[in-house]
Amino acid sequence: MERPSLRRQIYDRGLRALLYLCGLLTCALLAFLICYVFYRGMGGISWELLTTQRSFIRNTNGILPNILNTLYLILLAMAVVLPLGVGAAIYLTEYAAHRRLVSLIEFAAETLTGIPSILFGLVGMLFFVQLLGFGYGVLAGGLTLVVMILPTIIRTTQESLKTVPQSYREGALGLGAGKWRMVRTVVLPNAVDGIVTGCILAVGRIVGESAALLFTAGMGGMLNSLWEALNASSGALSVALYVYVNEYADVETALSIAAILMTITLLINLAAGAAGRHWKGGKA
Repeated sequence: MERPSLRRQIYDRGLRALLYLCGLLTCALLAFLICYVFYRGMGGISWELLTTQRSFIRNTNGILPNILNTLYLILLAMAVVLPLGVGAAIYLTEYAAHRRLVSLIEFAAETLTGIPSILFGLVGMLFFVQLLGFGYGVLAGGLTLVVMILPTIIRTTQESLKTVPQSYREGALGLGAGKWRMVRTVVLPNAVDGIVTGCILAVGRIVGESAALLFTAGMGGMLNSLWEALNASSGALSVALYVYVNEYADVETALSIAAILMTITLLINLAAGAAGRHWKGGKA
């Protein structure tokens, strides 16, 4: 085999070095961002901050209501969007016969993923808060988030279902399994990685969303139960971060909130990955 020319070798090595440099810069930027936020924010995290609410009368500076509101939003949004999004993806991939309609729905989902979140917030305020009369709260905010993240769940689940080899489906059907049993016992377990990835992306968007929640969930910092928070102004952690910087000019507390947000996201991602591996292993 003919040896590549010296110019070709230099060109290949230069491109390889450039790719390594791009990857290294990306990892370094991520590491710097994480380390800087934790370095500036961890020092301000205290038991009082995590277990109390902000009160000028009691002279306390706490974000417990915001943490609970964030968890409420995650719980409500994922409880609605997971069965809806995964079910829609299964129908589009496994059952739908009208390919033009499928293409139209896929195009609409891809278009929705590129719409700025503040537009979802505006529509959510007009529809859920004003037209339906839900008022500012976790219910209106959670349903707005459902509309925002539904396309992500549908598209990631669809792509994951498409990666399952057709021979798996044919083998299950050949052994006498029905259509739904084949989907439930063969297709879904082999597509669980993509579904978990979609859930992680969705949770990350919920935790980091602020513009849409300002219009729908509100900025309230009162400690409420889940039932009370459904129709009461309830500021999430991302909204609290905005309020602390913009209203209170308290950058240190805002950095502490950012560190807590990153920690919550990391824990949820680890839990989702572990659940996905356990479920896939149990169905294998």
